Amino acid sequence: METDKTLSQSLAEFVVSLKTEANIPPEVMEKARVCLLNGYGIGLACFNTPFGQVAAKAGLAMDGEQADGATLLAIGRKSSMQAAMLSNSALFHGRAQEDALGAAHLGAILIPMLTAAAETGRIPLARMLPALIAGYEVGGLFEQAYAGHTTPAGLRASPIYGALASAAAASLALDLDQDHTAAALANAASFAGGILQSFADGTDEWRYQLGVAANNGWVAAQLAKAGSVSAPHAFEGKAGLVRAYARADCNVADLQAKLGTQWFIHRVVFKPYPVCAFNQTPVNAALAFRSQLKGRNPASIQVRMNPYETGYAGMDSTGPFNSVSGTLMSIPFCIANTLLHGAPTLRDMMVYDDPQVAGLIDRITLVSDQDVPRLSCVIVAEFDNGDAPETLHMNKTVDDYNYDRATLRELVLRVGAEVELGAGSCDALERFVENPPELGLDVVLREFAVARDAAARAST
Repeated sequence: METDKTLSQSLAEFVVSLKTEANIPPEVMEKARVCLLNGYGIGLACFNTPFGQVAAKAGLAMDGEQADGATLLAIGRKSSMQAAMLSNSALFHGRAQEDALGAAHLGAILIPMLTAAAETGRIPLARMLPALIAGYEVGGLFEQAYAGHTTPAGLRASPIYGALASAAAASLALDLDQDHTAAALANAASFAGGILQSFADGTDEWRYQLGVAANNGWVAAQLAKAGSVSAPHAFEGKAGLVRAYARADCNVADLQAKLGTQWFIHRVVFKPYPVCAFNQTPVNAALAFRSQLKGRNPASIQVRMNPYETGYAGMDSTGPFNSVSGTLMSIPFCIANTLLHGAPTLRDMMVYDDPQVAGLIDRITLVSDQDVPRLSCVIVAEFDNGDAPETLHMNKTVDDYNYDRATLRELVLRVGAEVELGAGSCDALERFVENPPELGLDVVLREFAVARDAAARAST
């Protein structure tokens, strides 16, 4: 791409190119199908969390019920597309088991937005997968380049880079040309933002940030389509997104060179457990260490992890806990709970008063260690009975959590079994992601109705 173009122009050129499926490598298209299967499959198991219902109530209060609107999956009623994005993103985020691209959770932003747009006839289903790819690529480009600057500053990657991702996806889905797509992306740069404090306080605002990001991207694209005049240097300017949020210079040429050569969707990973992305390896390490301990009770446990992860809001919390928003973020809680009870389920993460877990947390020390790579963990246990210390090193990379479709299917089936969903639901979703236009969105909506009814029966 020509480096004399502004970054928004180059991004727009790339996004528009994805309308031609020949420009999308087959392995990229397959990864998009896997991401879509994960988004819907995990979403089906989230009905026993309250966040989608809270957001649905807010959406109905703002926009009312609309017979020709989009389905609020958590409650089965219809409202505006904006209300559906807010509610359905919160539902998909309910287990905190959505996909992750670095520190950003783009699938739970993009999939509810594109689903609501397709259900209301605003976009054809044929554009769902290319639009999804556009979102992951634009959001992933910025997340990789700048999350290392923005996250330590207390800014959450998902609502910042997710707004850019949703604007890119919406622009392609709405068939905007290059100029209008550039304007949409510039608009999104002005609308992006979100903080991390709710993780530290164990509260729920972060559950709703994804739906707001989806709305911001959709509004950005609709404004561009309507003719908004938008800053051409929204990213690289003196007061542009990069300098404002990352406090760094924007290397335009470097970012332009990565478009279409480094496919960021391949960095999307999936979570085997309903805990923060940064806690997946600690849980895996604790499961392995549990066997190594052979029932012995350590006097103290030291956990060493990369400072980027230990410094994330809420990761060092030792309680007391009163919400799953607190437990799933806490490294000490996740390790203590796993050592005592095994692989965590969502139900396990919602037990806040287990005295054994609290007692073990008191013996865990979390250490920030720059020599431990990201997605890795070192656990050292010491005993007061004369036994030699036990040590476990677990080094993981993105590849360890980058599942193919067969492995992802196993994850969806396991998670579905927690809420008594059968393999038929996964089968139906897999048929849909293989060819959305041929199967039609009703297939997906039916499976969510089945899961909603099953959750209602289980709660009575």
